[in-house]
Amino acid sequence: MSVYTQLTDDQFATFCHRFGVAFARAIPITQGIKNSNWFIQTTDDVDGAHSYVFTLFEERPPEDIEKMAVILNQLDGKLPVAAPLALVDSAEKGYVIRYDNKAITLVPCLAGLHPEQTTQAMCHEIGAALAMLHETLQALQPAEEYGVPLYPWSEVRDREMQFMPGDEAKLMSDIWQSYTDLPLATLPKGLCHLDMFADNTLWDLQKGEERLTGLLDFTEVSVEHYVMDIAITINDFCTTWGMAEQGESVNFDRSKMAAFLQGYESKRTLNNDEKRALPVMLAKAAVIFWLLRLNVIHYNRTEGRTGDNIMVKNPDLMKRLAAYHWAHVEKAQSTVFVLLDNELSSPKDTQIVGVFSNITQAEQARDKLSDSSHFAIKEYTLDQ
Repeated sequence: MSVYTQLTDDQFATFCHRFGVAFARAIPITQGIKNSNWFIQTTDDVDGAHSYVFTLFEERPPEDIEKMAVILNQLDGKLPVAAPLALVDSAEKGYVIRYDNKAITLVPCLAGLHPEQTTQAMCHEIGAALAMLHETLQALQPAEEYGVPLYPWSEVRDREMQFMPGDEAKLMSDIWQSYTDLPLATLPKGLCHLDMFADNTLWDLQKGEERLTGLLDFTEVSVEHYVMDIAITINDFCTTWGMAEQGESVNFDRSKMAAFLQGYESKRTLNNDEKRALPVMLAKAAVIFWLLRLNVIHYNRTEGRTGDNIMVKNPDLMKRLAAYHWAHVEKAQSTVFVLLDNELSSPKDTQIVGVFSNITQAEQARDKLSDSSHFAIKEYTLDQ
């Protein structure tokens, strides 16, 4: 959503006319790192308003964007999405203009704002929305015909690890191996968003009544394990990213994650293998976005991309998040989490409600109880 390709007003007017829209003005959108985007004001807009978002997809081929249009139409009416406008000058129904071997779409603007911070209530709602997305897109079969191929992140890993300090390379390698060791065949798969960050959502942010009004950027929809999509979304919605003056801190909120998982499971229940895999998936998801940001830097350098409209996100933030999750995975390998009822008549009567392999499952079990304030979670190291 940085601007990489420059277009003239005459080009905007011609392209918008093909969608049946009367062009007045294009306003660059500079957030983001992949595509060129503009708000479009029409001749009917007043007081500086804009009705549409014009996107020129810099990397994805037009065929992939046509698939995205079908996906958005499938979700339309069940989730707040902006389905691409159909071309009005085409004998066959289509949603994409092809320009210089790139795809162009025009979609209605959705109301709402990107959140600067998230709340537990917002995490609960986005969890439910992601589960609804997973359930709804199961109707598109075979799923592989609608999703784009997964990016070959292992190639980026191999390239970038050559230049990393030893501790960073070991962190990435250990997480990748732990992911590979998961029982991946038992984990449900389907069409996933894979980029559900807070800045790809819109909200009506009335205090205490935050309401989801828009889900954006469906360019990465692919067939993947649902728990990976969950991990990607949790990593952003449940993390507070400090600004530069705050030392670019990375603060993960496990209570927000619990709220997210409650919301998700209100629409789709996770199986036990998914729950066990989640801690590793959280670390692997952070690694993927660590590599993505390194890859953007590499791509900008090799393509000679420079200028004020080019935004690069700090890869070290995702490295720190990966290290945080990996520390929890390593600890969990030698730790159990015991859920205790502390409200009995005497300390001797303390009752073990459950024993769990990771803190997430213990927190979920506690939060399902009628009055979770009566219960405590204690850690115990195995064999001690």
